[in-house]
Amino acid sequence: MIREVIVTTISAAGKPHVAPFGLIEAPPAEWVIAPFHPSTTLDNLREIPFLVANYTDDVRIFAGSLTGRRDWPCVPSTVVPPPRLTAALAHAEMAVASVREDPQRPRFHCRIVHRETHAPFEGLNRAKAAVIEAAILVSRLGMLPRGKIETELAYLEIAIGKTAADPEREAWGWLMDAVRAHYAKG
Repeated sequence: MIREVIVTTISAAGKPHVAPFGLIEAPPAEWVIAPFHPSTTLDNLREIPFLVANYTDDVRIFAGSLTGRRDWPCVPSTVVPPPRLTAALAHAEMAVASVREDPQRPRFHCRIVHRETHAPFEGLNRAKAAVIEAAILVSRLGMLPRGKIETELAYLEIAIGKTAADPEREAWGWLMDAVRAHYAKG
């Protein structure tokens, strides 16, 4: 199982970094994060081997983090150095237990050291799911064929049109701007 979350890490200089990630469940009690070389998340995990998995239903954070909007409000975590998102409904603080090196995507096996719940989860709508799927596509613009991207976005746009509220429309707009900019480069 892969759980889409917002991960916060921190550099040795104390600078937080916010990024969307799919954390991979590794039963019985670990989660795996596999950042690409090069990336800020990878550098931060090597410097400070802790992360926070932020569970949020604000899809603007997913879309914004992929489109250059990384300054999301954070507050201190309870146990680990990286902060948590203020907008997290819940979060899990994790420590890196081991690392399996890989030239493209090292795998950091993490164990949860603390969990908290901050607000009730009141459900999803199809537009939130569509934004998450579109964000994943945007993160792969350089890897997937343009036709596949355009076909999948056209289908996802149906859910935006039928069920989106203002936050989902705003997030969708950021992602579509990123797609247009990518393809305008030629």
